[in-house]
Amino acid sequence: MTYDTLEVDHLEAGIWQISLTRPEKLNALNSVLITELTDIVLHAKATPHCRGLVFTGQGKAFCAGADINQLATVDALEGLNFAREGQALMRLIETLAKPCVAAINGFAFGGGCELALAMHVRIASDNALFGQPEVKLGVIPGYGGTQRLSRLVGKGRALDLCLTGRFIDAQTAYQWGLITEVTNQESLLPRAVALLTLIINNGPLAVKAAMQVIDQGFDLSLPDALELEALQFALTCASADKQEGTMAFLEKRSPAFSGS
Repeated sequence: MTYDTLEVDHLEAGIWQISLTRPEKLNALNSVLITELTDIVLHAKATPHCRGLVFTGQGKAFCAGADINQLATVDALEGLNFAREGQALMRLIETLAKPCVAAINGFAFGGGCELALAMHVRIASDNALFGQPEVKLGVIPGYGGTQRLSRLVGKGRALDLCLTGRFIDAQTAYQWGLITEVTNQESLLPRAVALLTLIINNGPLAVKAAMQVIDQGFDLSLPDALELEALQFALTCASADKQEGTMAFLEKRSPAFSGS
């Protein structure tokens, strides 16, 4: 498959590397890029041999946000559709039953920060910058930034970024919990692939269940969330992967998970 705004590399162990390829526009999210990202994520979802995805950007930006040329022309109704289209993509990534790692190689502003927030794991190069500067344009985040950011770093820090429009560096993002790791530019993609490999070498059903329970349980009451956890734990206990994983541990060997 070929795209105008993406490059897809099929790496070993079923890992797909998705690179945004609009470096001249700092990989800004226009309608074409959103459509193509949606297509590749749906394709990954339907492809059994795809086990996980790494997202990054070409050039000096991961993604610098929505394309301002397009944003400048939208009215209220178009803005509603603009937001819903982007939100649908972010939710598709967030609920994909395959782990997604953001390898944030530079600017992650506005919609680019929101794209990273939708992924399951985020790591960044030491030159990365993060922000939700939409207020400087007279709008607010529209792809989930007001919601996922506050859930990840807390209401106060989310308000800080969304109200000031200021940027924070990678070390601050790490201290806030926005990302889980900082590395240098040269090590970023190898580290992202190594991290994803570590994830997919675990039991596939367990990885899927953990992502689902954390996503769905976050906004439930604690008793309801614990019940959800217990039910998913029970389902994994009935799997062949659980039998293989426990026997491999007792026999002091590496497990050979089948995903069943």
